[in-house]
Amino acid sequence: MTTGAPGRAGTRMAESGARRAGADLQAVVDELADELGRSVVVNDPVVRMLVTSRHFGDEDEVRVRAVLQRDAGAEVARHVLDQGVAGWSRAGVVPERPDLGLRPRLCVPVRHGGELLGLLMVIDADRSLTGSQVRRTEEVAAVAAALLARDEQPEEDRAARDRLVAGLLGDDVPDRGEAVSAAAAAGLPADAAQAVVTVLLAPGSARPEVATALRVVLDSAAHRHPHRSLAALAPGGGTLVQVGAHLDPAEVVGTAERMVAAAGRLLGGPAGPDGRGGPDRTSGVVAGVGGVVAGLRAASRSGRQARAAARGARAVPGLGPVACWEALGPYGFLLQLPDEVLGPDLVPEPVVRLLRHRSAPRLVETLRAFLDHGGSMPRTAEALHLHRTSLYYRLERIAEITGLDLQDGGNRLLLHTGLLVAELTGPDR
Repeated sequence: MTTGAPGRAGTRMAESGARRAGADLQAVVDELADELGRSVVVNDPVVRMLVTSRHFGDEDEVRVRAVLQRDAGAEVARHVLDQGVAGWSRAGVVPERPDLGLRPRLCVPVRHGGELLGLLMVIDADRSLTGSQVRRTEEVAAVAAALLARDEQPEEDRAARDRLVAGLLGDDVPDRGEAVSAAAAAGLPADAAQAVVTVLLAPGSARPEVATALRVVLDSAAHRHPHRSLAALAPGGGTLVQVGAHLDPAEVVGTAERMVAAAGRLLGGPAGPDGRGGPDRTSGVVAGVGGVVAGLRAASRSGRQARAAARGARAVPGLGPVACWEALGPYGFLLQLPDEVLGPDLVPEPVVRLLRHRSAPRLVETLRAFLDHGGSMPRTAEALHLHRTSLYYRLERIAEITGLDLQDGGNRLLLHTGLLVAELTGPDR
């Protein structure tokens, strides 16, 4: 396997180029801030600070927090993205949120070749920016776009990283060993004690706008811990690999939730500069989080679990939009079957007959409760708030329709598994 991963020399050159681009962007932002006499910031597309100017006495609580913590907070990002800024083509105003400590801001999308690379924001508490100042800010945003595009990872490097992650999570052991070595050469601590994989799934992931949104949120998540994270696009969505000495499961889940929320807002439909329209549909993006495993060499197991969990988030009501492997329960082993196997044809014929019966909703509810309670009549009757005589009658009808003896443990296992498969492969899946 050839991973195409950048070597140390290539990594140093890329880092050097990034520093030069960052310094140039800082100079442009400082110049605009001095010209306007206002605080200016350039954020990435999910509202994480990239470059900021000095203060001019106009700073609010959000700006102070962002400067100190490099993160304005999830609520602020949600408010900004809810205005539909990802779909703006020109300057607009992000309204104030006193409860968040946020003053109004002029917001200009930073685009290159139609791709959103960032958001240039100028605090405008008294809404006194003139037309010429707004036009000047848009001109600077175009310069910032060129600088950020110069700083963007070359497409061939992105493709190499995608192949690297695919190798790490693949089934071929020798290829996986090569990928681990390549990851180490690229700066990832391959000897870290723990690893975990998060998988994003998105409908229409092959479309350019969807792929771009996924790339943005994955890269943003990886940039939080650049020396112990790898992000890549993959068929159907994307993947984030994280390594460390002691990974916090709650933090891993929080990262997945932020990625899903940010992707949803980036894909939430166009809106005008006044913010009207906003996200008017769900994006369908879901995430699955695998279990924490013993280092990068075992990451493929966490990857399989994450893919199963992501499929569960999409298919099982109540699991999504972010599902963890540990929460899948009995669905876990079924969700690891390939799509061509896990289909309606896998539903046993006795279960099909039951599902097609005119009394299916009531009888299926009864059977599920009976199976979930281990065949206990008292517990099933209590759970359904049903008299035992009525319960006996329903179970007899289920036995007649399915042709199975419900006292037989093998039959109960068949029915229980069949109902799970039907739930995962039903007409709405």
